[in-house]
Amino acid sequence: MPVDLQALYPKLIHLMLDTVFVVDPDNRIVFVSDACEALLGYRADELTGTLITGYMHPEDLVATKASIVRVMNGQPHFDFRNRYIRKDGGVVSILWAAFWSEEVGARIGVARDVTALAHAEEELRFLAHHDPLTKLTNRALFRDRLETALRAAHRHTSTLALLFLDINDFKEINDTHGHTAGDQVLCEIAKRLQGCVRETDTVGRMGGDEFTVLLTELHGPQAVAEKVEQILAALGEPLSDEFAALRMPSCSIGVACYPADGADADALLGHADEHMYRIKRQRVTFRENLTG
Repeated sequence: MPVDLQALYPKLIHLMLDTVFVVDPDNRIVFVSDACEALLGYRADELTGTLITGYMHPEDLVATKASIVRVMNGQPHFDFRNRYIRKDGGVVSILWAAFWSEEVGARIGVARDVTALAHAEEELRFLAHHDPLTKLTNRALFRDRLETALRAAHRHTSTLALLFLDINDFKEINDTHGHTAGDQVLCEIAKRLQGCVRETDTVGRMGGDEFTVLLTELHGPQAVAEKVEQILAALGEPLSDEFAALRMPSCSIGVACYPADGADADALLGHADEHMYRIKRQRVTFRENLTG
């Protein structure tokens, strides 16, 4: 007995895990497979007859409309990605394969949910530019932002400041309380540093117990001095009870200002680092004199 493929095709479409859409030239949905409920939260009968553009993420509308024009001009699009708003208000990332059918007089698209993949890609992009422990910008991104800020300062004849922080006696915390406790302290330091700066500034972790702060749009040396005092005061606050016997360590801060202390990133980083070590040596010498 021959297989009736014509009768089988509709059932196969509704068995697909990906969602099939058929959309007329006016962007109205004329058919959608049953998988749409898992994808967008709507039943097929809720979507049929409505405008597909009404479900698109507002930030992706321009790019999506450009893709629609491309498809309707006879150029299939097999790798287009955008976001849609689900019935429950959530956002789903979709990978599309779409083409225009002259025979049907509509565009036909197959939509695949790639939300998990999009989140994984976003996480990888974040980790490429941020410290995995503190979530601060890492050395590479901080340097990039410093160089960008230097170009802007040069164009506008403005100033900026670079702070280089080293946590004093941090090794004692790791040696006495363990690296887990040390990591908790580093995260607390990162949190307090971020609380001291504006959105236009950048806090970075250079590695180990070294942090950097980029201050832009400054109004004179006094503003830098006040920011250093604010940071020292914030880091001088005791730790909360959840840290048990841990004591908040002090820090040494070196400062470099553009253009007075250097015209490029290397010069400023070197000057701030050297200044920080001078302060650290003075602290050690002072403590030795007290105990000597």
